[in-house]
Amino acid sequence: MFQFRRLRYSWRELSGDTFGGFIASLIAFPYGLAMAAAMGLPPVLGVFTSILTAPITGILGRNPVMIGGVSSVTVPFILVAVHQQGIGGAAKVSFVAAILMLIFSTQRLGRFVALVPHSVMAGFSCGIGGMMVVSQLRVMMGVKSVVADTTVLQQLTSAVSAIPLLHWQPLATALLVMAAATLAGRISPKLPAPLLGILVAILFSRTLGWSSKEVGWLPASLPPFQGFTWAPTDVFTVLPAGLGLAFVTSVNLLVTSRVVEHFRGRHEHMKKSDADRELGAYGIANLAAAAFGAPMSVGIPARSLANVQCGATTRVSNFLHAGFLVLFVVQGKDLIAHIPMAALAGVTAWMGVRLMEWSTWFRLHRMRRVDAAAFLSTAVAALVSNAVLAVALGCSFYVALFLYRRHGYRSTTRLLVTENTPGTPLA
Repeated sequence: MFQFRRLRYSWRELSGDTFGGFIASLIAFPYGLAMAAAMGLPPVLGVFTSILTAPITGILGRNPVMIGGVSSVTVPFILVAVHQQGIGGAAKVSFVAAILMLIFSTQRLGRFVALVPHSVMAGFSCGIGGMMVVSQLRVMMGVKSVVADTTVLQQLTSAVSAIPLLHWQPLATALLVMAAATLAGRISPKLPAPLLGILVAILFSRTLGWSSKEVGWLPASLPPFQGFTWAPTDVFTVLPAGLGLAFVTSVNLLVTSRVVEHFRGRHEHMKKSDADRELGAYGIANLAAAAFGAPMSVGIPARSLANVQCGATTRVSNFLHAGFLVLFVVQGKDLIAHIPMAALAGVTAWMGVRLMEWSTWFRLHRMRRVDAAAFLSTAVAALVSNAVLAVALGCSFYVALFLYRRHGYRSTTRLLVTENTPGTPLA
């Protein structure tokens, strides 16, 4: 064991943090590339999100071993912003969302955000999973995406109409990634399944001579600052999108933090201030990401739990996680440039399938009616409408149930008591 002046840090802790940060970076790297590509951003920005935000959340965050990065819950908001105003639009929406997260933190709203019912979050996850699969169909088919296709229904219709133009090599590459990642995940949850899937796809593509569009050259330096200007119409476009992005990001972040704490064996309830501190840390981190046009950072369960499983116990794992990602970008950029875009689409579709909440579907008939209705309505609304409306619609079932129990039930009880009271005059 070695000692710092005011800190005792053992070799065992160092090895656990190192191994945990390394495995988390292997999981984060292909996933970050795929998520950024799904948003219409340069793939490398998905990696820079983790590089920029991990040290900040490691210092300021409440949960020392939670690893953040690009999440699928942010895809709808960023994708629409990129289609409307390019990377600057994505930076603008992320900037607004980060400011709102800080407001949530200072106003101590984190404890209320964490109360969103599990069925609503499960339905939202299912809807986002379906959206991720549909959004990658044209890429997997080797057909150029249509920028005008912003809704899931438009994307699905466009993909179906493009079936005669399908190229089998990109489709085979994407399906190979999904199959290899699924197999690796079943062998061991500690394996970086997306990375192994991409490596298998690259090996087969090189051996069999398959050709498809590749990621291309990646800069090994920080991306430039993204400038943007405000327009009067942003009140009706950017501000609602920023509010929705801040809300779903906050809910996902706090739910992930609770899951990680439970997995670490800490089953006591979170302190009221913990949620607010976590929101503030990620709000500051996401301001840094937005300045470069990188997507927002959210707590990611897969890499966070992998970090814990590999022995990470301190905040050092977050710093090492970012350091390994920098090493991958600097030293592995030549290999990354030759990754087929269809392989990244396969990773996105694979993650989308995993988000479908299959266990919830199997026990849907045993759920309470309000839970089942909230789950189904949220999932459908996330597909056909937008994420804000989906979450609001799911929560509305519980609001209606609360109002009924508070007012309707009392009114019915009062009426029954009146009718059964002797001497009560008839109406």
